[in-house]
Amino acid sequence: MKNNKSADKASILIIYTGGTIGMKQDPSDLTLKPFDFSQILDEAPELGKFACRIDTYTFNPIIDSSDVEPALWQQLAQLIYDRYDEHDGFVILHGTDTMAYSASALSFMLEGLTKPVIFTGSQLPIGVPRTDGRENLISSVEIAAAKDGEGHALVPEVCICFDNMLMRGNRTTKVNSDNFRAFRSENLPPLAEAGISIRYNTSLIRKPEDWSRPLTLHKDLDTRVSILKIHPGITPQVVRNILLGDQTRAVILETYGSGNAPCKEWFISIVKEAAKSGKILLNVTQCLGGSVNMDIYANGKTLKEAGVLNGYDSTTESALAKLFHLMGRSENNTWVKTHLELDLRGEISK
Repeated sequence: MKNNKSADKASILIIYTGGTIGMKQDPSDLTLKPFDFSQILDEAPELGKFACRIDTYTFNPIIDSSDVEPALWQQLAQLIYDRYDEHDGFVILHGTDTMAYSASALSFMLEGLTKPVIFTGSQLPIGVPRTDGRENLISSVEIAAAKDGEGHALVPEVCICFDNMLMRGNRTTKVNSDNFRAFRSENLPPLAEAGISIRYNTSLIRKPEDWSRPLTLHKDLDTRVSILKIHPGITPQVVRNILLGDQTRAVILETYGSGNAPCKEWFISIVKEAAKSGKILLNVTQCLGGSVNMDIYANGKTLKEAGVLNGYDSTTESALAKLFHLMGRSENNTWVKTHLELDLRGEISK
């Protein structure tokens, strides 16, 4: 579907959390420093051509994305919730290192979205000539403001917009540290592609069952989650320390291929011990694309029989955020396990 129509008096809130995109070279000493986002039209005058009002909000202090903690997600979710009735869409400027984690988290924390929440950033500061930030920002604002003939948002989801691609936030992973094509969504095609016009893949975009339903905010997060990446030479001590840690309620197992791990007796014994102790164990593949299927190979079946849950084609970022969210909602691990294997926000394919 093509959409060339500008939004009709839409109101967009641009939220700057930090990151490369908000930097500008100081002519006095040639260092990169944050610029005043209230003057965003000076850096991206093209935004003034859209038929929408643009407001800005800057976090103080701004945050390097490598320092992002769940507290930032709670602040972001609360800010969007508080301003939800004032704006038609939200664009979040965020550092790239943890953008996929933040987008995944907000997809679960904001239930019943009827408006776009678009994350974007850049590999080069917006204040340098070859920046990718200007195009990323302009595309994000245009998509956040886009509506259909009934006045509904075209993309009422949490997304990442980068390098002309709009991707579902909880399906996206950073794959390159020095290329403009920094993010990929291997298991789900883009929701939109920005070229001469913006093409929306409407069949993939999730729409609310009831557009009048109020937004539900889930701020409680339980972060007692560890990640165990399976690798050749992994030792019993490492596996035991992670799977049986006193402060760990859940563990994501990053496994080989379609969900395989060593079938050595000591490994399976520790996995079974962890499962019997009540730990939530979730199987996610190390591969960028594809899905976990623990019924294909004997090693996968052994994990399933030991009590490991299927993460299907979830990214690690999404699995982590989903666990934080579900565990924050309930202390009942049985309830968490049941909902963990459900598709809640388009994060897995079943």
